[in-house]
Amino acid sequence: MAGPLEGVRVVELGVWVAGPAAGGILADWGADIVKIEPPTGDPGRMFGRMLGIEGDLSPPFEMDNRGKRSVVLDMTADDDRAAASELIGGADVFLTNVRPAALARLGLDFEAVSARNPRLVYGLITGYGETGPDSDRAAYDVAAFWARSGLAHLLTRPGDTPPFQRGGMGDHAAGMTLAGAVCAALVARARTGEGQLVSTSLYRQGAYTVSFDLNTFLLTGHPIAIGQRETMGNPCMNNYVAGDGRRFWIVGLQAGRHWPPLCRAVGRPEWLTDPRFDTPQARAANAVELIAALDEIFATRPLEGWAEAFAAEPDLFWSPINTLEDVVGDEQFHAAGGIVYVPDDDATVPMVASPADFHGTPSTPRSVAPKLGEHTTQVLAELRDGHTFT
Repeated sequence: MAGPLEGVRVVELGVWVAGPAAGGILADWGADIVKIEPPTGDPGRMFGRMLGIEGDLSPPFEMDNRGKRSVVLDMTADDDRAAASELIGGADVFLTNVRPAALARLGLDFEAVSARNPRLVYGLITGYGETGPDSDRAAYDVAAFWARSGLAHLLTRPGDTPPFQRGGMGDHAAGMTLAGAVCAALVARARTGEGQLVSTSLYRQGAYTVSFDLNTFLLTGHPIAIGQRETMGNPCMNNYVAGDGRRFWIVGLQAGRHWPPLCRAVGRPEWLTDPRFDTPQARAANAVELIAALDEIFATRPLEGWAEAFAAEPDLFWSPINTLEDVVGDEQFHAAGGIVYVPDDDATVPMVASPADFHGTPSTPRSVAPKLGEHTTQVLAELRDGHTFT
């Protein structure tokens, strides 16, 4: 089960998360990824220590680098830089999230590389884009994706401080975007015979993530209000707490479809004709009262009891607010393919699956993340023998 990208040769010069995430997705899909690392290694290898994990285990690094081959090259040394250039010259795809100015200094900018390999698809992730005053500004996703794009602001309740992003959220989204763009460019190359530069940025990825809000502002000049739970204009699109302390979300976006089953589920069919609540406008005007009433009702049963009541109403959409333990214990998460078992010598290691399945050309990860420089001798021998990848 080699996957849809079997035979596609990729060289990755990526650090931390965004670039390696794109490579990790392509590796999951069957591509052969040679990961170039400096003698000190990709700094993402340090995540385990940063998280207080003893030993060499770095779970975030494992997620984004499984199935790759690691080659150590000192890009400040002429011979190693020439080896990197030769590797890229024989590749189908080059992936990087190194800043463009540094790539130009190394002779690995798109113009230089494509002159040697016109069929190359060159995938680039930047912080803020390729042009403009901040095009070469350093960025992590917390800065460019989370803070500068407006995302953190839009998730901040009035009067509160901004929430903290979880690790790699913007990086993984940008990595998936670049992986898709690379595949589209490979399709175009099959038609035209020419490679091309494809790129995305953490800033653009953040703006696209909040495009519901941003496009509304562009077209109307008006922002969408930042909601507070106690005053949500649509109380059917809100989170509540059950009697056992577990929280859940009611997702009643369509008034005519979702309001009646909610009334029945909570034992208040009279609300359907109550003038305070019988129209969306009335529910919005009386939201504080309605939410408070729902809070009292939901506090009378544990979440398991409410789950049974909700199951009797197919048009009542809802979801528990899960902890990580809940997710791992969720039968549906496993049924949906959320876990993949990655070979590690004679054993397997459970990891989170990348979020796409190919039913005609299925793929499974080949191995856990490589040790630093594990494949240097092998890959350089392949270069000497006149072929880049096996």
